Amino acid sequence: MTDAVAALTAAVAGHVRGLRTARGWSLDELAGRSGVSKGMLVQIEAARTNPSVGTLVRIADAFGVTIARLLEPAEERTVRISDAEAAPQLWRGGEGGFGRLLRGMNDPSFVELWEWRLAPGERHTSENHMPGTREVLHVLAGTLAMTVDGVDHTVESGQTIDFPADRPHTYRNAGSTEIRLIMVVIVPNTEWDRRLGPPGQS
Repeated sequence: MTDAVAALTAAVAGHVRGLRTARGWSLDELAGRSGVSKGMLVQIEAARTNPSVGTLVRIADAFGVTIARLLEPAEERTVRISDAEAAPQLWRGGEGGFGRLLRGMNDPSFVELWEWRLAPGERHTSENHMPGTREVLHVLAGTLAMTVDGVDHTVESGQTIDFPADRPHTYRNAGSTEIRLIMVVIVPNTEWDRRLGPPGQS
């Protein structure tokens, strides 16, 4: 495990444990709310695993925070400048593509800024996020094949697509050149217990 990955894993461990204990939740309670197994949560809080982006989404949703909140260093700064190369890659494609979280904000709104690259033939399927979540994607290069809730869309270089991300969606590169895009994710400021369905329902 590299120093950068070890630091990231430790940050996630500390934040998950801190957010859980601050709410008075047991591991079983967090497992129920997030849909992540208790065994996996034990591994995460002990900093013994580097969780997938899907697992981080479920845990962040349960707490009502962004993924970035789980990854951020302990210190808070009014102004923060960071290098793209230092941003955590939370998804890696089989042909060299990646998705990395450039920055996230938790106050006053929950917003994440991502950079994505998909090599020809790569795809990433995302499960539904917290109800009310939206994504805005701007394609910098290539042609993105986007499926949202079973409906296909083609997004050309220079175009922007925004859509409700609280339903299944897939990004695909069906072309012969790399796709580069920037994505903004806007997340509602509320906890989500997946056992109860969407927020506000029981």
